[in-house]
Amino acid sequence: MKHFTNVHDLGDLKIALKEAFEVKKDRFAFRHLGHNRTLMMIFFNSSLRTRLSTQKAAMNLGMNVIVLDINQGAWKLETERGVIMDGDKPEHLLEAVPVMGCYCDIIGVRAFAQFENKQDDYEEKILNQFIQYSGRPVFSMEAATRHPLQSFADLITIEEYKKTERPKVVMTWAPHPRALPQAVPNSFAEWMNKTDYEFVITHPKGYELDPAFTGKARIEYDQRKAFEGADFIYAKNWSAYEEPNYGKVISTDRSWTVDTEKMKLTNQAYFLHCLPVRRNMIVTDDVIESSCSLVIPEAANREISAQVVLKRMLESL
Repeated sequence: MKHFTNVHDLGDLKIALKEAFEVKKDRFAFRHLGHNRTLMMIFFNSSLRTRLSTQKAAMNLGMNVIVLDINQGAWKLETERGVIMDGDKPEHLLEAVPVMGCYCDIIGVRAFAQFENKQDDYEEKILNQFIQYSGRPVFSMEAATRHPLQSFADLITIEEYKKTERPKVVMTWAPHPRALPQAVPNSFAEWMNKTDYEFVITHPKGYELDPAFTGKARIEYDQRKAFEGADFIYAKNWSAYEEPNYGKVISTDRSWTVDTEKMKLTNQAYFLHCLPVRRNMIVTDDVIESSCSLVIPEAANREISAQVVLKRMLESL
């Protein structure tokens, strides 16, 4: 596997899941693959689970790891061509990227949507410049439009805990005080559409996602109706996708918060969230602390999803 930016790069999901469960049984079985290999992790945005889980996965595989925070430990980078660089950005990404490639074997990049230009965000300008100019295999640690390592971990978790062969999985919008990217919901939808699960997306009107990601999912504007008979509830906030409100908060309706009353409508569903989570905005304390909450096992599976991806990339070197 040369690059990893979306579900299609992983190929057959059943084979990928089998590999994930093999890795989970013995995280250190493939340490020889990473011997004398170096992973460089580039962060344009903050991270907890992605940073720790990916670094741990690389170490499990015997890799050396370099971590670079662009906004804290490096020069500020210009990303646009044609700019007269007389401001606070002394280095251009087009020089920085190939230099980074000189010091490693694989590069992971985390770069969120900027919400300044929808086209730029959805063209994944920063991620694609690393793919084009680094000369190294590149994987996404969350980009403007997708978060594939998270979605892979979500899928692993659902497969581990599902009680029926074809569970009903519901992704619900929930309120948040800040404008968040569409990357996690886009990606989760894309991955769920590659399974044979019953998949439903529920959100207030005005929060429609890009149809390229929602695909065959059923869109339901009545949250309570969507929850009926669900086996998994995946809660996530996202900002508006459609113009003229792209990247904006158009509702903070607290009636969409996931609570015990709504969970009673489900088929004793498990609760999922990528974390970090705003308690009593996205989900109430009693739900996230209940036995139905899988947020910790889900986060733990981030190590497994990252390790499968790194393992495949190392095997391709």
